[in-house]
Amino acid sequence: MALTIWHNPRCSKSRETLALLEARGLAPEVRLYLTDPPSVAELAEALALLDQPAASLVRWKEAERPAALTRDADTATILAALAAQPKLIERPLVLTDSAARLGRPPEAVLDIL
Repeated sequence: MALTIWHNPRCSKSRETLALLEARGLAPEVRLYLTDPPSVAELAEALALLDQPAASLVRWKEAERPAALTRDADTATILAALAAQPKLIERPLVLTDSAARLGRPPEAVLDIL
């Protein structure tokens, strides 16, 4: 099973989620999404695996959000904003070949393993 985490080492939830995976003997591919941002296509693939609205991928508390990025924005607008400003991507995101989960709380990722 392929296992990837979109990780921000400065985020406590991201660090906790990675530690949780490693404690279970898993070695996920770690993608530092702030320095290796996902494309719109990759975000769309992740969203399909997540099976939630596009708004669930947004860090709404970030102050530097484009005015067009609202909870009611369409998927294309949200994904374009996230690709342009990866800092707005909710973290961490754990992906397998068939599913994805946000690690908030970190234990939420366990149901896709």
